[in-house]
Amino acid sequence: MFELIITAYLGVMSLAGFTVMGADKKRARNNQYRISEKTLWGITLTGGAVGTYFGMTHFRHKTKHAAFKFGLPVFAFLTVVILLYIWAGTPGF
Repeated sequence: MFELIITAYLGVMSLAGFTVMGADKKRARNNQYRISEKTLWGITLTGGAVGTYFGMTHFRHKTKHAAFKFGLPVFAFLTVVILLYIWAGTPGF
């Protein structure tokens, strides 16, 4: 049960990260008020790293910022490793 809750949480946060990257890219194109990098990193660090990373690559957003270019893949990788570790500890996996 714990594994399912963690997986669902990470899935929701990843969806949020992907969506927020797309929304910020759209705002950037339309010269509108932007979503702060602090918010983007907040979503990333609270479980949305995978979605934020895929949002960055899909929307080609923040790809020139070194912190995003190198940091997001690291956090996404760590998220996947942690998730695999949690699931590997489950009997019958």
